[in-house]
Amino acid sequence: MLGDKKVTVVFVLGGPGSGKGTQCANIVEHFGFTHLSAGDLLRAEIKSGSENGTMIENMIKEGKIVPSEVTITLLQEAMIKSANDKFLIDGFPRNEENRAAFENVTKISPAFVLFFDCSEEEMEKRLLGRNQGRVDDNIETIRKRFKVFVESSLPVIEYYNAKAKVKKIDAAKPIPEVFEDVKAIFAPYAPNAA
Repeated sequence: MLGDKKVTVVFVLGGPGSGKGTQCANIVEHFGFTHLSAGDLLRAEIKSGSENGTMIENMIKEGKIVPSEVTITLLQEAMIKSANDKFLIDGFPRNEENRAAFENVTKISPAFVLFFDCSEEEMEKRLLGRNQGRVDDNIETIRKRFKVFVESSLPVIEYYNAKAKVKKIDAAKPIPEVFEDVKAIFAPYAPNAA
């Protein structure tokens, strides 16, 4: 429950280049979920020029991690404002502290965690292949991002795995095949399934 609204939340986790973005767009289109990206919400808040946005911008400039509460508040506001009650939360929780804070603050436990599992080699190949002027897509940075993902996100995945809440997808397959696997998982949430 969020206020007086009952919500379904799915956390979407996967390393850089695992194809999360593409599949989130598919899930939105076919299953009527609203896609919330923690990064996008933070960027939008900075753009808004609010006091909160200025604080976030300064933290990012100083290389600090934005406190969980800040990100969670933005996610919560976005869910409350939305007319929808089904949400994909992408790229969050990034670590165990995020996860615990999300459940404490919102009192929401995710329906499940969608984990796009992809080898480092495959992700490297994809990221170097898509290098459309993204500053963070060179090999050193990619390896660093992958290492950070593994170290911080895997404990989150293990936590939910112990609760049998992780749906793992082999993300190394071609996009249409990955989506077939995604569709099978989301079938109970199809608009006409109710």
